[in-house]
Amino acid sequence: MDTSNLLSRIEHLRNSMIEVAIEKGFSSRESIAISRELDKLLNEYEQVRGFKK
Repeated sequence: MDTSNLLSRIEHLRNSMIEVAIEKGFSSRESIAISRELDKLLNEYEQVRGFKK
């Protein structure tokens, strides 16, 4: 997956997570699920860009 597609998906998930967190709370199951997916995408982005811990 290319970086522009990843960045687009990351931004979309961020916005979704914010909306869900405001509506249902930061510790709701849905917020946590979105957060986990966002973490996966961010890790993938770091790998694609060559950032390694």
